[in-house]
Amino acid sequence: MMIEQQSQGPGKGIFTIGQRIVTIVVSMVETRLRLAVVELEQEKSNIIQMLMMAGITLLLAAFGLMSLLVLVIWAIDPQYRLTAIATTTGVLFLLAIIGAVWTLGKARKSTLLGSTREELQVDRNILEKVQDEIAEEEKARKRDKERENR
Repeated sequence: MMIEQQSQGPGKGIFTIGQRIVTIVVSMVETRLRLAVVELEQEKSNIIQMLMMAGITLLLAAFGLMSLLVLVIWAIDPQYRLTAIATTTGVLFLLAIIGAVWTLGKARKSTLLGSTREELQVDRNILEKVQDEIAEEEKARKRDKERENR
């Protein structure tokens, strides 16, 4: 008889709540892992494409720039060629620095797994809410026991 009372008493409620929490946590973890895998695959694909495009672009730009510089230097009088080379070099270095700063700024704004992080925060809020509900239920049970004992 005591076994039947314990299976229907407060112990069963705690076991049911614990089982519900574990089920929720396992399903959330599974969902978030799937989302993380999908996002990582997309990011990997995007990064490979961007690196290939950037490499080809830089290679073509370098060839074009070298050809243009040769034409510009040949077109200038021999007495001004050194000044033209120095000016061209300075401008190219300035553009390279601006490009590097722009690239670093863009890289810092990129968020890896942004959707996954948002979903994990939602899950955390849900678990905290469930935990608060459990705490409230336990307090209510304690109050009920105290009232019954009086």
